[in-house]
Amino acid sequence: MKKLLLAAVFLAVSFANAQDRYSKGMEKAFALWEDQKMMEASHLFERIATAEPDKWLPYYYVSQINTLISFGETDEAKLSNQLEKAKEFLDVAKAISPNNPELLIQEALINTAWIAFDGATYGMTLSPKNAQLYQKALEIAPKNPRVILSKAEWDMGSARYFGKDTTPYCKDVERALELFATFNSETPFYPTWGEERAKEVLENCGK
Repeated sequence: MKKLLLAAVFLAVSFANAQDRYSKGMEKAFALWEDQKMMEASHLFERIATAEPDKWLPYYYVSQINTLISFGETDEAKLSNQLEKAKEFLDVAKAISPNNPELLIQEALINTAWIAFDGATYGMTLSPKNAQLYQKALEIAPKNPRVILSKAEWDMGSARYFGKDTTPYCKDVERALELFATFNSETPFYPTWGEERAKEVLENCGK
């Protein structure tokens, strides 16, 4: 009985230490990101992902960083490498956490980076996929402010492309902003981005 109790205590301590290492690693990676050391942050998230293969968040952040730095990239080979890596890590995250609305948004963001690079080549094939991804995310998480904001921005972009009024989507941005005030996930390091972007979009909404 004593041995069993000691073993249980040892496992509990080991788990706590592992969680502490994970938390410290994630905090350090976010600090690097905040200091604009994007690739250093990405590499650290990648190492955390390797050490924590059952957690989707480190994979998500590797994907997100590699996608964000691809916007404005003019070197096609570099862009391709970054977005392929983003997709590779996203696919692992999706395997860990299926039907995750945050990951559906991230997949659409990767597609958007391709469209932004060469709309003539990628727009026709990836735009319908994005519409499907945002609709699916909305069905899964209708009160997730990032889902509502991202879909609204995509719908606005599509409306502008076809010369239509974007005003109808302003109410969606307003709804997203309202939800940012109350939305909370109990999962540590869960995505929190979007509120400042929603304010910016709303300020220029319908103009």
